[in-house]
Amino acid sequence: MARRRHLFDHPDRFVSGTVGQPGARTFFLQVREGARVVSVSLEKLQVAALADRLGDLLDELVRRGIEGAEDVPDLVGDTAALDEPLNEVFRAGTLSLGWDTADDLVVLEAREIVDDEDYDPEEDDTEDDDGPDLVRVRITPRYAREFIARALRIIASGRPPCPLCGQPLDPQGHLCPRRNGHSHGTLLN
Repeated sequence: MARRRHLFDHPDRFVSGTVGQPGARTFFLQVREGARVVSVSLEKLQVAALADRLGDLLDELVRRGIEGAEDVPDLVGDTAALDEPLNEVFRAGTLSLGWDTADDLVVLEAREIVDDEDYDPEEDDTEDDDGPDLVRVRITPRYAREFIARALRIIASGRPPCPLCGQPLDPQGHLCPRRNGHSHGTLLN
């Protein structure tokens, strides 16, 4: 398959966001540079893992004395809605992070889900013309902190957890395993 590469150096915007109501949301990574907007869908857990690993990377950069990587207290980050039109270019299967020492930039890549049994992401050379589509974003450490702040806010804005089992609690309650399958309240209780 011919690979499509969406490469962004210092994009105008790089955010995670959602469409839909809690419990039925679709999560996206979105990059904008000028009039070009690229959106990649992914799972909530992938957004959470990306934010967590990105935080670990930035903390390591702080430990090594890289300027601009330090945490910024009370950082709000981008709060605007996702850009439209929202056209998904692919669904992300593999996410990766790196540090470009030459330019002092964080490098994030999202690769398309591949159904090919012979495909090994460890052996994928992104310069090859064949392979899964990818989005590569290069951003400053400060911009990465802004991405994390928004991602954590979006993740937390979902359904609250059940106080008994920790599973997401719908507005009408849910069948709680800790109550032997009986309904556990509603959000109003």
